[in-house]
Amino acid sequence: MILADKIIKHRKLNGWSQEELAERTGVSRQAVSKWESAQSIPDLDKLLKLSNLFGVTTDYLLKDDMETETFIDDSEQSPVRKVTMEEANKYLSLRKKASLQIALATFMCILSPICLFVLGTISELPNTGVSENMAGLIGLIVLFVIVAAAVGIFIFTGFESSEFSFMESEPFETEYGVSGMVKDKQKSYHSTYIKLNIIGTILCILAPVALFIIGVHDTETFAVCMLSIMLVIAGIGVAMFIIAGVRHASMQRLLQAPDYLNWKSKPKNVLTEAISTIYWLLATAIYLLWSFTTYEWERTWIVWPIAGVLFGIVRAICNLFDKKDSSK
Repeated sequence: MILADKIIKHRKLNGWSQEELAERTGVSRQAVSKWESAQSIPDLDKLLKLSNLFGVTTDYLLKDDMETETFIDDSEQSPVRKVTMEEANKYLSLRKKASLQIALATFMCILSPICLFVLGTISELPNTGVSENMAGLIGLIVLFVIVAAAVGIFIFTGFESSEFSFMESEPFETEYGVSGMVKDKQKSYHSTYIKLNIIGTILCILAPVALFIIGVHDTETFAVCMLSIMLVIAGIGVAMFIIAGVRHASMQRLLQAPDYLNWKSKPKNVLTEAISTIYWLLATAIYLLWSFTTYEWERTWIVWPIAGVLFGIVRAICNLFDKKDSSK
């Protein structure tokens, strides 16, 4: 019995049509038709899927002279979890909700220093009755309260979708019809995904413009207002990226898209990420320290283009070391 006959036999034993088998193996119905008419043979990845679906060994499928099925011993292999239509819809709903929660928590973290800046400025004004120490204390308390609330949202969001954590660490399959449903949702969401990314990009590019305007009025109050506006605009832009990205990633995960799986399988360069984070934190600290000590806002903006150029050099050096490590 040849491979084509074995595919037809086991497809019919399971009561599947060609469309259903195509859905389960992630190919077109025409591809299944070619397999069954012996016009083509499945590649290795599809053979492994057929082996799991039919519950037989790959040797049985590949050897033409092997008439008797050699079934897979379930005790030796852990069963692949199947995601039902109900579970898929629940997962997408939770991730949609999570995208808003994560975006809100991130936005709160970005805005958290504003109160500290405002109170610090108020303490410098005459006859306000607010000392510098008191302003700093209250500002820090508000900052930590906002960050604590944001962290609470992050933790709650993680617990809420914990039942689907297996999708991030274990192989799984989707039941018939799930992939089609997700593809329809992804298609209808595509325009929104593009718009959110465009808006986020524009806002993040425009956010530093508020700093350039500071030179118009060389006062600390105006500078703090512009700095706060910059944080608000940047925060909204980042929130747009998060809302778009979380929802899109959830659909990609259910479809087990190659790009998503490749991203998940790539080892993360922790050193590069840490250096990048420290670099921009230092750049921000230098900018704020220079600006608030000299009040020369019309000059201190030069920190950002210089930091951008130097960051390219830093990334290139990190990538060079990364390539050396990966070649070992």
